[in-house]
Amino acid sequence: MARKFFVGGNWKCNGRTEEVKKIVTTLNQAEVPSEDDVEVVVSPPFVFLTYVKSLLRPDFQVAAQNCWVRKGGAFTGEVSAEMLLNLGIPWVILGHSERRALLGESNEFVGDKVAYALSQGLKVIACIGETLEQRESGSTVEVVAAQTKAIAEKISSWENVVLAYEPVWAIGTGKVATPAQAQEVHSELRDWIKSNVGLEVAASLRIIYGGSVNGANCKELAAQPDVDGFLVGGASLKPEFIDIINAATVKKNA
Repeated sequence: MARKFFVGGNWKCNGRTEEVKKIVTTLNQAEVPSEDDVEVVVSPPFVFLTYVKSLLRPDFQVAAQNCWVRKGGAFTGEVSAEMLLNLGIPWVILGHSERRALLGESNEFVGDKVAYALSQGLKVIACIGETLEQRESGSTVEVVAAQTKAIAEKISSWENVVLAYEPVWAIGTGKVATPAQAQEVHSELRDWIKSNVGLEVAASLRIIYGGSVNGANCKELAAQPDVDGFLVGGASLKPEFIDIINAATVKKNA
């Protein structure tokens, strides 16, 4: 079964109203493959979600960068899955390495967040990835398998999940996993899913790559058989994000 190419743009904690409007205008004017060939989701900060949604072309979707682990209530500063749905936001990014590292989100906590978001009807971009120290010690597969297992133990369906492999050492550093390195981990992840979840999920689950993806390296990465798209950071704020979306044509023509 062909897996539709997926490109997510994580704007992180960036942007002011005028900058956001400029980014959306660029996206709206872009010539990109049809929705049949690529799914595009952009993830602005919470405060701009409805603004971006109101301006953005209809074939692109919007994601939040996080949501709370359960129903809302006395959780100052948090945003619940129910609130996102109320605003018509279909996607959420969960388990990003910056939140794991800076805010101490454990594998189990991320698993709980993914399960709750899905239970409320959100679609989830679930992030996993190893640090440089873990890669150099040869424990990459062990680390990402444990992160994936914590999610797998909490959910019954992967239909609305995209798994984003983001090696921490490649995020915002300019260092990129080589296409061979990315393919190796994606292949190992798919094998883990096959063995621990099932053949059908392994065949259909989109595993996307993140970590200093840009216009120059996206086509070679997209050509890898188990790389089903990208979660883009800094480059998603720039016009080259269009080039990254257009890398979907590499997969289509492969």
